[in-house]
Amino acid sequence: MDNLRCLAILKQGVEVWNRWRLENPQVKPDLSKADLRGANLSGANLTDANLTDANLTDADLSWADFCGVKLRGANLSGAKLRGVNLSEQNLRRSDLSGQNLKRADLRKADLSRQNLRRADLSGANLSEANLSGAKLSWADLSGADLSEANLNGADLSGTNLSGANLCRQNLCGQNLRRADLSNADLSWADLSKADLSWADLNGANLNGANLNGANLNGANLNEALIKL
Repeated sequence: MDNLRCLAILKQGVEVWNRWRLENPQVKPDLSKADLRGANLSGANLTDANLTDANLTDADLSWADFCGVKLRGANLSGAKLRGVNLSEQNLRRSDLSGQNLKRADLRKADLSRQNLRRADLSGANLSEANLSGAKLSWADLSGADLSEANLNGADLSGTNLSGANLCRQNLCGQNLRRADLSNADLSWADLSKADLSWADLNGANLNGANLNGANLNGANLNEALIKL
């Protein structure tokens, strides 16, 4: 369907848009290059839409469904992304620093080399996500599911990973300096040669973890579960 007609329907509001999507499930909306600055799209069904080069600056996208959406070149700066479904999305070219992605579904998303500094990813589902080379310093990943995520080369210094699921995670040689890993599940994780200096590991589950050569200078290991 042509761009202008799709945009006209969307501008009638999310309720009208979602009803139209239900009545026309075969349509893949074309919203490429659309100017959606500041738009309220909370809870919108955007599955399979083409948002290539769209301007979503400061838009409210919380709890919207982006499954299958084309986002290449889209501007998401300042957008509200809480609870949004971005599973399997390629987000390599999106600047998400400082963004609110609380409880977002980012399963299998490609966030490699992404700037996520100080982003709120608390409670997010990042299982099997590609975070290789991502800048995650001082980001909030508390309670996040990082099972089978690729964190190779990611900067995790100062990151809040309290209560996060890092079971069997490969963190060999990672920079976790001053990271908050309190109550995190690090069972059977590979932490060999990791920099854990001044990290908070209070109450963390380190059963079976590989800590060979890890720098634990100043780390807080109070009440940590350690059974190597």
